Amino acid sequence: MSSPESSTVAGLLAPHPAGRPALQDESGATTGYGRLRELADLAGESLRRSGVGRGDPVALVLGNGPHMAAAFVAVSSTAAAAPLHPGLREREFRDSLESLCAKALIVEADSNTPAAGEARELGIPVLPLERTGSGGGFRIVPVAAGRPERAGPARTGDTALLLHTSGTTARPKLVPLSQANLVSSALAIAKTLRLSPGDRCLNIMPLFHIHGLMGALLASLAAGATVAAMPGFQPMRFVRWIRELKPTWYTAVPTMHQAILRRARRNPKAVADSGLRLVRSSSAALAPSVLASLEQLFACPVIESYGMTEASHQMASNPLPPAIRRPGTVGTAAGPEMAVMAPSGELLPPGETGEIVIRGPNVTAGYVGNPEANAASFTRGWFRTGDQGLRDGDGYYTITGRLKELINRGGEKVSPREVDEVLLEHPAVAQAVAFAAPHDRLGEEVGAAIVLEDGASLTRRQLRDFVAERLARHKVPRLVLFVDAIPKGPTGKLKRVGLAGALGIG
Repeated sequence: MSSPESSTVAGLLAPHPAGRPALQDESGATTGYGRLRELADLAGESLRRSGVGRGDPVALVLGNGPHMAAAFVAVSSTAAAAPLHPGLREREFRDSLESLCAKALIVEADSNTPAAGEARELGIPVLPLERTGSGGGFRIVPVAAGRPERAGPARTGDTALLLHTSGTTARPKLVPLSQANLVSSALAIAKTLRLSPGDRCLNIMPLFHIHGLMGALLASLAAGATVAAMPGFQPMRFVRWIRELKPTWYTAVPTMHQAILRRARRNPKAVADSGLRLVRSSSAALAPSVLASLEQLFACPVIESYGMTEASHQMASNPLPPAIRRPGTVGTAAGPEMAVMAPSGELLPPGETGEIVIRGPNVTAGYVGNPEANAASFTRGWFRTGDQGLRDGDGYYTITGRLKELINRGGEKVSPREVDEVLLEHPAVAQAVAFAAPHDRLGEEVGAAIVLEDGASLTRRQLRDFVAERLARHKVPRLVLFVDAIPKGPTGKLKRVGLAGALGIG
């Protein structure tokens, strides 16, 4: 095989010594960089034999851990990896596979995931992933198919990653990220955190989410470091992982940090000499009190970062000492260019509030097949994040609000329109609006205001069970309010933004 282009996932792996550990499982078994490159080559050949070529969408439904990490790296080195949340329901898998136009689906051998049945009904080949060893070893069982139109290793401009992101429409938008996008972001994160080959990241983030894929996995591989890829977030085992695997850092969302604090406080001696060099937080706002408690517990700096899928994760970050960290801010630009924009499109000076916008090599070129969203999301070459904020004279950004309707449930983004659609399928529901309700631990929770049909009877439990059969668990409204009427905005549309306050919640 020819040498990989430098601005590709394969190019990130190429410079590192073959024997250096790249992935590690919870037992301590490792897969070296040389073996990871071999696995990627073998998987690429299996995909090509199955008719999958450069940039072709390949869905992955796999549990967290080193095998998922290795499979993602392998698939994105050849095709466009599209990791899906394993907890989705049948209709969500079908919608996702259809919107991806997936050329194949990879699932664990002998898996009972409903994604496989949906794929077969859609005529999408299902490729089993067989584990061949601890630490991440695997093989993909190919299916007979013609050679793809675009064979060979991925090139810089090819799509490497496809992720769905929730928004204001019922159907999530599909974000394509190129090989160059991923490389640019991985290098930026590695630079921000000063990662080196001696670092070991304890990854507890899901590997179907941009945070885990970029903030933990690819950033570490860009630096030639090691990723201890855990089977998921398990607070009961976190302290043992810290003690036995001796990571130098971990990254998580605020709800995870809070759970870690509660657990670690019961056994402070176990983490007293943790050896952590830093702790990173992203995907939702971290309360300054939680930041301070983490720093006291682990005796290391806590770095809050700001990211989103469309930016290949990181946009801004607080710096490591001795530079100044400012709790309550998301730090300075750390990847793309950043600015604050007025509704007119004019860029605003420090101290003035507007919409945070970004541009740069890690920013997506636009959503797949969604010209309306693209027109609304880009202004004069800047991508509009939908976040309201300002920057100070030193370039530190503060997020002051959300301009879009998205619900951020502890880092899990939920489209309220998608929840609306399912609520309205219930025969007893006349009107429904899902909205962001404040929550002490998660930041925001999924709420729903419901107007029943005349004479209809429905309990909160019945409605939640109905939604749970159709949507993933994190999308099910935990707060359900039955009301006589839902407040409307000035144009007569049912009000969503600010609805929690209008209903006296908060």
